[in-house]
Amino acid sequence: MMWGYDGFGFGWGGMGIGMLLFWVLIVAAIVVMVRGLGGGPGGTEPSGRARTALEILGERYARGEIGKAEFDEMRRDLSAG
Repeated sequence: MMWGYDGFGFGWGGMGIGMLLFWVLIVAAIVVMVRGLGGGPGGTEPSGRARTALEILGERYARGEIGKAEFDEMRRDLSAG
């Protein structure tokens, strides 16, 4: 007799490993869903408050993307609106 052999090659040990893998996949799916809905680490939501248009303009000027004249003109436009 072949104890533990059901004809498909796994027996009791394979069934236990299969059940363990099943539960690991279920828990991993739940973790991925919670992280996606919660906006935790790796989410797309910025932490803290959103930057204002003047802050972004100041950063562009500081990086040298725009010149002083363009910065002054855009700042006036933003302040007027």
